[in-house]
Amino acid sequence: MFNLILFGPPGSGKGTQSEKLIDRFGWIHLSTGDLLRKEIANETQLGLEAKAFMDKGQLVPDEVVIGMIGSALDANPTAKGFLFDGFPRTVAQAEALDVLLTSKTSEITLVLALEVGEEELVTRLLNRGKTSSRSDDRDENVIRKRLLEYENKTAAVAHHYAKFDKVAKVKGEGSIDEIFQSLREQIEARQPA
Repeated sequence: MFNLILFGPPGSGKGTQSEKLIDRFGWIHLSTGDLLRKEIANETQLGLEAKAFMDKGQLVPDEVVIGMIGSALDANPTAKGFLFDGFPRTVAQAEALDVLLTSKTSEITLVLALEVGEEELVTRLLNRGKTSSRSDDRDENVIRKRLLEYENKTAAVAHHYAKFDKVAKVKGEGSIDEIFQSLREQIEARQPA
């Protein structure tokens, strides 16, 4: 089983590249946002717990999110692999994910880190803000704060996996197809023959 974390700051192209990777490799896309919405809609125990936190304006605790990921893994025992999107965002979440995967005799195979310069990210997000309903993509000051937040908290996740030689950095600037080709090469280099 090939488990991939696609990593990068807001505007780095994770959404676009995730779709292409899922189509190419046949993995299951695990978006924590989608999992939360599904569990809440199905009124599962985990969904009800998550909703209680969200209704109070609080973040859903890591253990609830990990529980949802565990449920998704259990529901797909014949999966070729999983692409993790939006998770883990902190080292504590990465460590919890590692424990969960180990309990299922699996592990993260590769973390692909899309690298894009700050000014390019700001430009991309402002452009996306013109056509999306996301208000956080329309204000340059908010965008810069999001990028700083990413750098301060989420980038540490890459450092966590780098200790295990599981991180490959990929230039996230260029055409969509050029970036996809670079990602694909990194993945294929890690797949068993």
